[in-house]
Amino acid sequence: MKIVFALLWLLRLLPMWLIGALAWLLGSLAYALARERRRVGLINLRLCFPDMSLAERKRLIRRNFRHMIRLALEYGVCWWSSAERIRKLVTVKNLHYVTDLRTKGEDVILFYPHFVAFEMGAYRMNQDIPLVSVYSHQKNRELDAQIYKGRQRYDNCYIVSRQESLRSIIKAMRQDHAPFLYLPDQDFGPRDSIFVKFFDTDAATIPGLSRIAKLSKAHVVPVIARRVGNRFELEYYPPWENYPTDDVEADTRRMNAFLEERIREMPDQYFWLHKRFKTRPPGQPRFY
Repeated sequence: MKIVFALLWLLRLLPMWLIGALAWLLGSLAYALARERRRVGLINLRLCFPDMSLAERKRLIRRNFRHMIRLALEYGVCWWSSAERIRKLVTVKNLHYVTDLRTKGEDVILFYPHFVAFEMGAYRMNQDIPLVSVYSHQKNRELDAQIYKGRQRYDNCYIVSRQESLRSIIKAMRQDHAPFLYLPDQDFGPRDSIFVKFFDTDAATIPGLSRIAKLSKAHVVPVIARRVGNRFELEYYPPWENYPTDDVEADTRRMNAFLEERIREMPDQYFWLHKRFKTRPPGQPRFY
């Protein structure tokens, strides 16, 4: 692991276009070699975009592999490059949707889906506002320590373990009205999940966005990080009105519908290599 960290430390000295060129080569190689992960991505695209041809799906997943490898290579920039460099790399749009609420003493949940620029976007975000973040420990101790240290690099991130209760999250949010950075758009298994449509397929989805918003009386502000050439954009969207409601399932479907709209805008930048439909409703066949 130390060798990997040393390589990432050195890579962060390169210009972003050169990191991108290296990611293009390694991503193309990964697409050719990672047969099982490639199969997962193609299945996901078939379920979400049934009208897309196989040739189109293959081209999109190949680009997705390149984006994912680039995400990995950019960790050195996130962890060790100067805060000024990250500020220059990431254009922030509509931050006032959050700062206006915090000025009024309101709590905020940031719905932050898994797009390939999410890591760089989070480090830029944390320069502007304090954050509450849920952390899952890694199996590798060295990697776990480095990720945890990286999350704390600006000394204004309140980290809550995934094993802790919702009360711990809400308590952390009340410190300086720190927004809760929430990424609930993956398959976390059947526990605490409900089945709602993601595109046209039932997907096990954590309804936590609705439930935490109700318990904390917080506003939900979506945030999307996107890669634009060799730079990034971090865009805040207007706070959702009439959210949450008394219908947790409808609230969760609204979350997925918003995500679908953003995916259609940049389909090659979503986390397609994750087994999003691994958990199935009783009686339904497995996809993977």
